[in-house]
Amino acid sequence: MDEATYDVVVIGSGSGNIIVSEALSEGLSVALIDRGPLGGTCLNLGCIPSKMLIFPADRIAEIREARKLGVRADITEIDFQAIMHRMRRLVSHDRASIRRGIGQAEGLDFYEAEGRFVDTYTLQVGDRRVTGKKIFIAAGARPWIPPIEGVDDIDYLTNESVLELEALPKSIVVVGGSYIGVEYAHFFEAMGAKVTLVEMLDRLVPTEEPEVSAVLQKRMSERMAVHTNTRVERFEVLEGGCRVEAQKAGGDKIVLEAERVMLAVGRRSNADILQVEKAGIETNDHGYIKVDDYLRTNVENIWAFGDIIGRQMFRHAANREAVIAWHNATNDHQVRMDFLSVPHAVFAFPQIASVGLTEEQARREFKVAIGRVNYADIAKGSAMMEEDGFAKIIVNQENGHILGLHVVGPFAPLLVQEVVTIMANAGTIDWLARAMHIHPAASELIGDLPYVLHAHG
Repeated sequence: MDEATYDVVVIGSGSGNIIVSEALSEGLSVALIDRGPLGGTCLNLGCIPSKMLIFPADRIAEIREARKLGVRADITEIDFQAIMHRMRRLVSHDRASIRRGIGQAEGLDFYEAEGRFVDTYTLQVGDRRVTGKKIFIAAGARPWIPPIEGVDDIDYLTNESVLELEALPKSIVVVGGSYIGVEYAHFFEAMGAKVTLVEMLDRLVPTEEPEVSAVLQKRMSERMAVHTNTRVERFEVLEGGCRVEAQKAGGDKIVLEAERVMLAVGRRSNADILQVEKAGIETNDHGYIKVDDYLRTNVENIWAFGDIIGRQMFRHAANREAVIAWHNATNDHQVRMDFLSVPHAVFAFPQIASVGLTEEQARREFKVAIGRVNYADIAKGSAMMEEDGFAKIIVNQENGHILGLHVVGPFAPLLVQEVVTIMANAGTIDWLARAMHIHPAASELIGDLPYVLHAHG
């Protein structure tokens, strides 16, 4: 059997490409294994294409909301095909650029195939066995399909297949009210579809602060039917659509009919496809590869990062993890991954952005002070007539360190960044208080937080 040994083997061409570049710059022999598509989840199936779709959806929602400001405008046409084709063109262009870069890289062997471990440091890739002295696993995750009766009979959509749509469904049931579900529910409703959103738990985006979830649910319920505490029990194919049978927590049954169904109920690690157990690599109860804060697996000279470890499943987190994993693989001084200061955003309408701990999480370990400023409390918020949005900060009473920030409302992903920077530098709430904030600007929402803190146990 054909065999090859490399200094570095990288599995996954998303954030894994950071490792490839670093290793090649040091003159090492490198193998990149990826079954495709090139560029990983973010470029092909996740953040890039979804935000290409959601940006026009935001403009539509803003035009509608302008009425409260005294501006009346009518949306005369939405070119769904043009929006979808623009998204696919960008993804295709960027994927082609990555392919050109791989083709021009000296010292790199690219295996465009599925790999699986057959021994500790060896993978079977097609008809070749590839061995690495150091191995970096960044092979991502995929949609989890729940074992609901009838699910295999329907032509359901996921965050992957939804990107291939050519025509807008007249109606759609989105099953799952976390990040992916609420973002696509926002998109489809803005495009003109009749949307029903179903979530098994008692609130949307259940990992966010309860008050944040409440604002999002209130606003989304103005545009679509939202069913929380509702478990889907059965799917049935109908002519031209699908029937969805579900049960409320109180026992009431509901029946929904729609042209399409989208499943957005969770993700699962690709570790099982790689058969990591044959390398002795440990996984947790949910199938994600177990790593320590240095991104090390339990097997020496094997690191893992990105969605496959299930820690902070965002591309910006994976990129930082890749940098840290490479540093730790090539230096005696080891660096921890700071998972606490990883921010994230939910590009629904309104937008959500968070970093750090929720109040409930923080109060388990610390004596905390809580501060909240509503958009309506600042001049810019009044100008925007933003009545629901707010920012909430959680601070350690003992040393002033910021433990978490949660924002729901316009510009949330931009506003959170100031606090992310402070947290990443182990700064305190005093840093925020000393910084001057422009008046009148949305940033005053964050600048006012130090002055409204109240102690909590």
